[in-house]
Amino acid sequence: MSEAVLLVGTRKGLWIGRSDESREDWTWSDPQFLMQAVYAVAVDTRGDQPRMFVSGTSEHWGPGVYRSDDLGHTWTETAGAAVRFPGDLGSSVERVWQIQPAGDTEPDVVWAGTQPSALFRSADRGESFSLVRSLWDHPHRTQWGAGFGGQAIHTIVPDETDPGRLTVAMSTGGVYQTSDRGASWSPANHGIKAVFFPDPWPEFGQCVHKVAAHPSRPDRLFAQNHHGVYRSDDRGGTWVSIAEGLPADFGFPIVVDPHDPDRVYVFPLVADGERIPPHGQARVWRSLDAGSSWQESSAGLPDGFWSAVMRDAMTTDRGDPAGVYLGARDGSVFASLDGGDTWAQVAAHLPDVLCLRAAVL
Repeated sequence: MSEAVLLVGTRKGLWIGRSDESREDWTWSDPQFLMQAVYAVAVDTRGDQPRMFVSGTSEHWGPGVYRSDDLGHTWTETAGAAVRFPGDLGSSVERVWQIQPAGDTEPDVVWAGTQPSALFRSADRGESFSLVRSLWDHPHRTQWGAGFGGQAIHTIVPDETDPGRLTVAMSTGGVYQTSDRGASWSPANHGIKAVFFPDPWPEFGQCVHKVAAHPSRPDRLFAQNHHGVYRSDDRGGTWVSIAEGLPADFGFPIVVDPHDPDRVYVFPLVADGERIPPHGQARVWRSLDAGSSWQESSAGLPDGFWSAVMRDAMTTDRGDPAGVYLGARDGSVFASLDGGDTWAQVAAHLPDVLCLRAAVL
């Protein structure tokens, strides 16, 4: 019998939902890492047994990374706070915003993105991490600014067909890529607009909120920007707008169905100065043709809803069909098992949801 798990990271800890392969009825753990802000969670299914990761931030002790090899029943803190700068740099990690297992060709590699904007690599499946100095030493770094939530690398997208290629996104700074295993990095923002700059088309400095890709289509990337929804069909060389048909082009998450590279989901908000859903209606918008057109997905989602969905608070599992999940800043969590045709609430009254990850094991 398969087991489904749903990790919900919140402002005040982690909750784990458990279900069978039907994913219809969920039971929930007591809070773990209570009073720590959980900005990143991950489920690594590449090894003989799944490994879960949590990034917790204590107001007293600072950030730490934890791992579990028994589906979240017990946790081990990675030694030395796991993700930290070498002492000679005079910098400290404020938060770990992203934990991302690499592709199947690198079964022991795990990536971490932090605030301030830095990339860390683990070669032992998350038991230790080292700073990727080539990106930290990039000449643009001193000009990267801070978004509303801070200056952070919040998105890491491995290319599962080419372990030498990696895409990261940051607020602010935009999209950067390497094609030589991190020896060098280049901005990849051509066509992404920075509405807050006098010149809205800079080489870098965009506030990209999230980037997503389908494992079988590494040449195609999707981006939700600080005003703007984009697609690239040349691995980030150029971007084109796919926002036409959406009620707003502002938002945080963008998710690709793991079985269908043309099916994409977003959760629009009115604008950067009005971070609520249009008309106070919780609505997911989906595209079945890679952003050429959009459909409203609303059945089972509430009206009178004035909460946002953060960049990592929408996700999918790899079940058949894929489950789609979203968590909101009002502590509610919804799931769809039919590609967004209908939604059901699976949790309520949690703290502010920051991130989700789901898996069918």
